[in-house]
Amino acid sequence: MGDNMDRNEFILKTIQLAIENVQSGQGGPFGALVVKDGQIVATGTNQVTASQDPTAHAEIVAIRKACQILKSFELSGCEIYCSCEPCPMCLGAIYWARPAHVFFAAPGKAAADVGFDDSFIREQICLPYQKQQLPISQLNHAQALAPFKLWQAKPDKVEY
Repeated sequence: MGDNMDRNEFILKTIQLAIENVQSGQGGPFGALVVKDGQIVATGTNQVTASQDPTAHAEIVAIRKACQILKSFELSGCEIYCSCEPCPMCLGAIYWARPAHVFFAAPGKAAADVGFDDSFIREQICLPYQKQQLPISQLNHAQALAPFKLWQAKPDKVEY
């Protein structure tokens, strides 16, 4: 069994997870999994409405589970499979997790076509704060840099 067949099986599993999630009523039509050395480490489905958590997208659920299982805050050497192209939040989380590769099945347009349109967010996050629709302001405070100075001086910090 070659890599393509394995990858097709993994991507099919994400699609099946997404279908099951819709059928169960637990959340939106999204599934993801983390694979290491050809083995599924963790799976995730969209749990936004079930958990009342706007960050509980399938990719983030799978990343959190995989990191706990692997006892690591990064997923180097892993692959992440997604039933749909990752949204900006998930893509950010994926970059922080540092996997070796990401694969997705459906394009983001397919999600947008059924009401999961992230194009507004994609456009907004590329703009300077003063041009974004959401009011975002820096509040200057004398202690603003204190946590960073403390971190920089900490001899036993875990770098990431």
